[in-house]
Amino acid sequence: MGVLVTEQRVLVTESLSESGLALLREDFDVEVRRDLAAGGLAEAIAPYAALIVRSQTKVTAEVVERAASLKVVGRAGIGLDNVDVEACTRRGVMVVNAPQSNIVSAAEHTMALMLAQARNLPQAHAALKAGRWERSKFQGMELSGKTLGVIGLGRVGAMVAQRAAALGMRVIGYDPYVSRERAAQLGVALEPNLDALLVQADVVTIHLPRTPETEGLLGEAQLAMMKQGARLVNTARGGIVDEAALARAVASGHLGGAALDVFAEEPPTSSPLLELDNVVVTPHLGASTKEAQDRASLTIAQMVRLALRGEFVPYAVNVSAGPEVADQLRPFVGLAERLGAIVTGLAAMPVRGLEIEYQGQIAEHETKACTLAALKGGLQAVVHEPVTFVNAPVIARERGVRVSETRTPDARDYVNLVRLTADTEAGPVTVAGTMVGSRDGERLVRVDDYDLDVAPSGHMAFFVYEDRPGIIGKVGTILGDAGINIGSMDVARREAGGAALMVLTLDSPIPSEVLARIGVEIEVERSRAIDLPG
Repeated sequence: MGVLVTEQRVLVTESLSESGLALLREDFDVEVRRDLAAGGLAEAIAPYAALIVRSQTKVTAEVVERAASLKVVGRAGIGLDNVDVEACTRRGVMVVNAPQSNIVSAAEHTMALMLAQARNLPQAHAALKAGRWERSKFQGMELSGKTLGVIGLGRVGAMVAQRAAALGMRVIGYDPYVSRERAAQLGVALEPNLDALLVQADVVTIHLPRTPETEGLLGEAQLAMMKQGARLVNTARGGIVDEAALARAVASGHLGGAALDVFAEEPPTSSPLLELDNVVVTPHLGASTKEAQDRASLTIAQMVRLALRGEFVPYAVNVSAGPEVADQLRPFVGLAERLGAIVTGLAAMPVRGLEIEYQGQIAEHETKACTLAALKGGLQAVVHEPVTFVNAPVIARERGVRVSETRTPDARDYVNLVRLTADTEAGPVTVAGTMVGSRDGERLVRVDDYDLDVAPSGHMAFFVYEDRPGIIGKVGTILGDAGINIGSMDVARREAGGAALMVLTLDSPIPSEVLARIGVEIEVERSRAIDLPG
């Protein structure tokens, strides 16, 4: 148990419940400075050991650099968009959040918006308040018997599905990383792709993180696929839906309406959606219930208290599985996380099981930290909440992902090797990596049956195609035209003229339209773009 230091100071820059403040004040000197949420935090942060924020305070690299005494940053909520986690990690500052505090509130707000939009409640309320009794004008739609399409079956999406079923709705879902068995447990008919969901649903609701893959996921073409008169609800993240395209689809009458709690830019002062009568909007209220705020406040106070006391912190976002990681194993933790992201990205479908095999000298050590890192890397791009070394096993169990670990001390092709195999409906997907040189350089050395030698980077692309002259030149030209610089390229093949795998590391993300163009030009069998954790 850590040593309690009552002189440590805690700075709170946004609202925290009295129960949370009271818990902190039992052990620490707590100062509430809400004025710092708007600016001046970098100048004030130096004497504080802990900083607690919500969504408005920007914890930038500059703030962290000037935080001479800072040990922990607490985000009283789920998202970490306003916290520079990488800067905190570099400085050894722990970051904690309250990942389960607003799940119920977000699900209930989704249902509230869905019902409000279907029954024209805001418009009818405003008319009656203005003295107009307009019963015939606000005819609505029953939800019972309608089809709800849930995009993203994480914790919030699962709760929405269960509540919609209770209303008598037929629930279908799309989530490329959820198995059919898991969807069936939720009472959801899993669709093979997004298009199949869109053409069936009377109401579509979004529950995805905003990532390079999901940004602009629902644009002009996807909205046009939706049924005439269908409705759209988004309480997840702004930017997933093209708001201008959505406004046009509603204004033209193709869609019956929409309900949004989140926007690409907040506040959305110039959004055309605000001008449409059959669009219901709220100012990012998904977590704004007394219960959620109290849960977040009390949870984050508990996490900060544990961190300052030097005890185990369940919701730590940027620390490893525990304090005891063998020196020989430590470099492999980051490699395992990146391999997890690669194997999940290459699978491009629900992963039913993940097998992690350790070969060589590392197999003689306790490898739990690496296994958790691999699981964290595999999950963090496909779930709505931040994934940590602590909650990764829980999320995996909820999604029906089996995890196994084997250790083989006998070295084979490499002194040390980490091999990950993802079990999918289409068969196994395997990647392997190792560390090389005195500086422990990471290397991706195998993808399925292809031998490689690639240093993983933040942005990667993978192409499987038929080996023939001119392919490398075509790919380079297309990327050059798009202004995307190639960091490295490796091509592996089993035999001349047979199947080949090209792996690229890039200096910037590759847009989906560029990826698609390469696919057409070189006639790929498979292509994937993957962004790796830092």
